[in-house]
Amino acid sequence: MLHFWDFFQERVYGALMNIFILRHAVAVEREDWHGDDSLRPLTPEGEQQQRKVSAAMKRMGLKFDLILSSPYERARRTAEIAAEELNQKKQLRFSDELKSEGNPKKLVREITAMARPVENLLLVGHEPYLSEFISVLLTGKAKTEIDFKKSGLCRLKVERLKYDRCASLAWLLSPKQMELMV
Repeated sequence: MLHFWDFFQERVYGALMNIFILRHAVAVEREDWHGDDSLRPLTPEGEQQQRKVSAAMKRMGLKFDLILSSPYERARRTAEIAAEELNQKKQLRFSDELKSEGNPKKLVREITAMARPVENLLLVGHEPYLSEFISVLLTGKAKTEIDFKKSGLCRLKVERLKYDRCASLAWLLSPKQMELMV
């Protein structure tokens, strides 16, 4: 649903892009995992919490042109749960630039180079990468303190995506806040 301010900005400034950023759900702790970190899975509690968060996303009426996720197991599974709950499995893709060690400048180039314009984009990944990415889009610097909980969801409004100050923060919700919506 387009709110009045979004409608006004779209008419005056051109189309808006909404970037939704979802941190992966609770995963097995690094100290308890003895394999490749990219294969570290969600815990059963993490899966359950993500299902509730995804149900809240559905209740909010969120739909995405594209769901782009880190291929790491914990982020991949988080994105799959969201895509399943929102009936948007066909929109799910993976990007190496959303890995913990991905390059956020390359991620911006990947998004801006897409053949079709994306109005509503969901990115799923890891900390501290996501907080730094949000910070750069908001302030131009990667050092803003953001308390981004696992299964937390952020919405940024962007007029023209670039790797610099180009976004405004619409909201940042914790999983507990989202669970209250279900």
